[in-house]
Amino acid sequence: MDTVKSMAVLFDFDGVVVDTETQYSRFWHQMGKKYLGIDDIEGRVKGQTLVYIYDTFFPGMMKEQAEITECLNRFEQEMSFDFIPGVLDFITDLHRHHVKIAVVTSSNEAKMEAVYRVHPEIKTLFDRILTAEMFAASKPAPDCFLLGMEVFGATPDTTYVFEDSFNGLKAGMASEATVIGLATTNSREDIAPLCHYVLDDFTGFTYDKLTQLHK
Repeated sequence: MDTVKSMAVLFDFDGVVVDTETQYSRFWHQMGKKYLGIDDIEGRVKGQTLVYIYDTFFPGMMKEQAEITECLNRFEQEMSFDFIPGVLDFITDLHRHHVKIAVVTSSNEAKMEAVYRVHPEIKTLFDRILTAEMFAASKPAPDCFLLGMEVFGATPDTTYVFEDSFNGLKAGMASEATVIGLATTNSREDIAPLCHYVLDDFTGFTYDKLTQLHK
């Protein structure tokens, strides 16, 4: 089998492709304090879909959910979406080697539309962009990454997952892919037990270095 043709590289988006996790942490911290009177919700919602967040932390609170959604939509229109250092060079190198790559994100399509307005080139950087609407179970379930493998005809042995959140890393490991943790949101020490390798960012990282990694 031609492993390059069947190889898939799956990127989470926030904290992996763009540096947004700190901004989201501030937002959810404010929502948690305002609506629930708790000050640690931000760490518990990282890597989760909005549906999961509402079902888990705001069940039955339809009025509050609507208010939060409105606030979130406004917030995302004003966010900055700075690329993680080295990620664009790494993506270019993957394309040079004809590797199939996808964004696999818990964000919904409405959020991604806000991203496209700032970075329209995002759509051309990836072969597929898989959003929250496309899979039933939220991370840490592996559904999203299994879907990524399916669309590219890849297997866990030929798939690499890049994640930063605890739930995302758990989902990657559950998919049985090779999982590389990005220490952009959490410390190297905290994410190391949840992945096979840890990177600070993508600076100097290449296709050749990737293919030397094994579970």
